[in-house]
Formats: sequence, structure tokens, C-alpha cells
Amino acid sequence: MFFRQYYLGCLSHASYLIGDTTTGQAVVVDPQRDVGEYLAEAEANGLRIVKVLETHFHADFLSGHLELANRTGAAIGFGAAAEGRAEFPIETFADGDRISLGQVELVVRETPGHTPESISIVIYPDGADGTPYGVLTGDTLFIGDVGRPDLLASFGVTAEELGRMLYHSLHEKLMTLPDETKVFPAHGAGSACGKNLSTETVSTIGEQRRTNYALAPMTEDEFVAVVTEGQPVAPLYFPFAAVLNRKERELLHDEERVPTLTVDEVVAHQHAGAVVIDARDDAAFSTAHLRGSVNVGLGGRFAEYAGEVMRPETPIVLVTPPGHEMEAKIRLARIGFDNVVGALDDPTEAFVTRPELVEPASRLSVEALRERMASLPGLVLLDVRNPGEVALGTLPGSVHISLPALLNGLDELDQTRPTVVYCAGGYRSSIAASLLRSHGFADVSDLLGGYTAWLAAQAPEAWPMSGAGAGAGA
Repeated sequence: MFFRQYYLGCLSHASYLIGDTTTGQAVVVDPQRDVGEYLAEAEANGLRIVKVLETHFHADFLSGHLELANRTGAAIGFGAAAEGRAEFPIETFADGDRISLGQVELVVRETPGHTPESISIVIYPDGADGTPYGVLTGDTLFIGDVGRPDLLASFGVTAEELGRMLYHSLHEKLMTLPDETKVFPAHGAGSACGKNLSTETVSTIGEQRRTNYALAPMTEDEFVAVVTEGQPVAPLYFPFAAVLNRKERELLHDEERVPTLTVDEVVAHQHAGAVVIDARDDAAFSTAHLRGSVNVGLGGRFAEYAGEVMRPETPIVLVTPPGHEMEAKIRLARIGFDNVVGALDDPTEAFVTRPELVEPASRLSVEALRERMASLPGLVLLDVRNPGEVALGTLPGSVHISLPALLNGLDELDQTRPTVVYCAGGYRSSIAASLLRSHGFADVSDLLGGYTAWLAAQAPEAWPMSGAGAGAGA
């Protein structure tokens, strides 16, 4: 048997290539959209990809099933509950169905709960009557967590309905596997598809039975309450990606270069409604950037956060470190944001020659923030962390709007009041502060080092607030 896990850290996404070395037949499970690595690996190992299997219709990334089917002729497979829900031809697999690659066999277990059509795939290296090697659990069972059941509320399925399905899927379909069966999920730490995902990318059924909070002894009602409480705010682009993964859409052409644009062309696109995404790090952005641009650094969860600061299908202009234009384009394409119209040619030169279009960003040290809090009665402190982070502590008087909710929550803030944004360490606050400025907020800063720096400086909890944050959400 050939088996490989591919882990895409920037989206916390795991996909898999499984093959039978005697027959050369292989499948790819939950592929990312740029599929070159699977094709190269299959060719190098004498494998032919005959099926692309999806554990469910994903919401957090745009899957590569269409790209792989186009390149290989492979059939696309989903769980039986996906029947009639895709615009492209699919095979469907019901509980107990076998997919034979030769000696290696895959057995489908329907495991609804994260979504109605979710499946898990049990891998048998020596035939389905042998011992299972592992199970690909998709978003049903993670390492340290389980899939959240609340993402489909806008599609007419309640969190309680899915939570009850999830309870039975876990206990009747997955926990019945031998303890030594390896668990290979579709996501790890950082994914918004759960709230307590481990940094580990493989475990066992036995280890999860012992250590996973959601598998502790509890009633079905208690389980539903536990897994629906405290979930992070879902990124803004999730519904868009969930719908697009069901559609017959344009294929990714990852060899097409990004057009270069002059600074005047960039400004023209900006005036016509394009969003300028500056993918340099926050330090470079704060020194100088094109007025109205939004900073989402390539060094972090670039695509996910870019998907939170603009509407899907908005034209995008990139400003990147030299040579990283294609990286930014591909990473945006992984969530279905394909409308990159070009990238600014030589940003440093453009900023030097057109200084009237450029501005710095205000960033405050903890001490500077203390001074501003004491001297500005109308100061707004905006905390853009997730609810779970806020529950562990926040600056007194802060307004809380998580970054995924900020674009839709701009009307809750007063553009005329001085505002200081903070997150845990400074990456998200630079994104949020630049987003506010791009929407007309006049006086916006962010806190260097975020709440972590505030705690490290042992800033007094009772520091004079002078009304900071009062009424900002009115």
C-alpha cells in the first residue's frame, strides 16, 4: 500500500493519496485546489488516480476535485446524501460500500453531523476482511475535537439536528473501530471547523477515546450542548466556498502569471471597486503602503483572512514582496477568490515616485496606548480576537468584534472616533486596522504585540479609561 498525508499549514488542511502498489490504482481524498503535488507523487510511484473522494462538501477551502478529474479522468465520489446536490457528475457511496484498488480496499462509513453527507473512509491494506490500518475522518472526528455542527444554519439545517447526528456517527460508526486504528482527519489546529483541534495530524481511535473531550461519557443532550458552545466565528467566505464546491466552476490554471500593473493602473482599479491586498508583513506595511489598501501578510493565514476583509468575487490587486505574486494568487484561489486582476510592479519604486499616494500606519506600544487611554475621552478599544480568547481576558472597556465579523459589523463603530485595534499578537490587528482605514475611519492605530504585549507589560487592570470604548457599539 502507498499512503501519504499532505498537510497545508496555511489552511490547516490535510488531504491524502492512497494507492495499491500491485495494481497501480489510487485515490485522492479531500484534495486542495492546486493538484500538481498529487499528480507528481502518483507518477513517481507508478500510480494512476482513478477516483477523487470527498468526505463532504467543504466550506473552508475550494476543493480540487474538478481539477483532478480534468487532469486524470478520475470519477468524483461523495457520500450517498450528496445525491442530486452537485452540478457535476458524481458517484455516491452508502454505508458499507467498498472501493477496491486491488489488495487495498476502502470501506465507506456514513458519518453525518458536521454536514448531512459526511463520510469517513476506513483503509484496509489487506482486504476488507483484514485489520483496518486507519480511518480518514474528514471533519467528523479531529485530533482533540469533533466537527462543529453549526455551519449549515443558513442552509436550513440546525446545529441541534446535526449535533445529534454527530453523536451517533461518533459512537456507532467510529468508536466501534479497533483502538489501534489510526485517525487521519481533514484539519488540524487553527481551522475554524472546530474549537479545540490539536497540532498533531494523526492519532488513534484509542487515544481519542481516552483524551478527546467530546468523546467523554455524556448523554446525547449534553454532547450537543458541549459541541455547539464556544465555537469561533466562522470566516466570512465559508458560505461562498460551501456553495462553490457543489458547482461546475472554472478550473484553476495555476501556470497563468499575474499581470503587472503600474501604480496608476492600480489606483484606477481601486477607484473602480477593487480591493488592494498588501501581502507584505505588518512592519513593512506600517512604514509605507498605498492609501486604502488592506494588509494581510503572506506569513500568516493569508487566504483565510483575505476572505474575511472583502466580498467574494471582488476584483483584487496584489502588493507582495518581490517574487511572491504567484504564491498569493494560488493561496487566494484555494478559497475560490480567483479575481486577481494584477500586482503592483516594484512597490518600493512606486512608493518613492508617487509619495502623494502613500501613507504610514499608526502602531502603538503599550506605553503609548496607556497615554492615549488616559488623554482621549472618546477612545475606542476594539478587540478583534475570537470569543474564546476574549473570555480569558481583555482590556477594560473594550468593544469586541471578531475579525470574521468585522466587515459586516462596521456600522456598529463610529468612524469619527479615535480607535485602537488589538488582537493576540499584532497580525490580525494590522488587518483589522487597515480594513477600518480603507472604509473611511479617520484615526486608527493598532497595538504592537497585541494583548500578549499588554499582559507582559503588566499593565494595571484599573488604568484610567476616561470613557474609552463607552457607547462605541451603539
